[in-house]
Amino acid sequence: MVAEVPAGTAGVVVAVDGPSGSGKSTVSRRLATALGARYLDTGAMYRAVTWAVLRSGIDPGDAGAVTKVAHEARLAVGTDPDAPHVRVDGTGVDREIRGPEVTAAVSAVSAVPAVRALLVARQREIIAEAGLIVVEGRDIGTVVAPDADLKVYLTASATERARRRSAETAADLAATAADLERRDRYDSTRAADPLQQAPDAVVLDTTELGIDDVVARLTALLGAKGQA
Repeated sequence: MVAEVPAGTAGVVVAVDGPSGSGKSTVSRRLATALGARYLDTGAMYRAVTWAVLRSGIDPGDAGAVTKVAHEARLAVGTDPDAPHVRVDGTGVDREIRGPEVTAAVSAVSAVPAVRALLVARQREIIAEAGLIVVEGRDIGTVVAPDADLKVYLTASATERARRRSAETAADLAATAADLERRDRYDSTRAADPLQQAPDAVVLDTTELGIDDVVARLTALLGAKGQA
């Protein structure tokens, strides 16, 4: 498994966690651009493996077969916040991994302990090589980068998260809300690395905040730590 990363030394790490629809991706990319940092979407890595599993015709619930696919897939992840990309075996899958089939199966695939162990190890390698980096996901502050310089847990009301995701995908609002509830329940109760807030994370409710407001607050937090 390989990933495209810039040369450099270990530096400042910003960990951004939270449930779907909380604004993680947009905020993390904007923050990385503002800081001149790299950006890593760990969720895209799980989605890429899920896409490979579905492409192979494997049941996402078959942990052994899923693990085999994860080990064999050649996964390449770009860390430029202005042009992030994901490739599997040389094929660009940025659009495909956001489709409904992958979305429906990714929680099951990402719950496989061996898959998480494999991707967490790769994520840590990318972080170590990247220098200043903003990393987003569901277990960054608790598992992937527990020593991150700044840990942030973004949240928003269930209604607002469903509205945002529905607007992104043009899907029915009620169906989107039900899917988010399913994913929240799955991600927060899985045995391996469940979604949870790190004890030392800064919690930020984005329900009433615009993206620029959130980015400004996070930049200020970094500045207060002397790392912006």
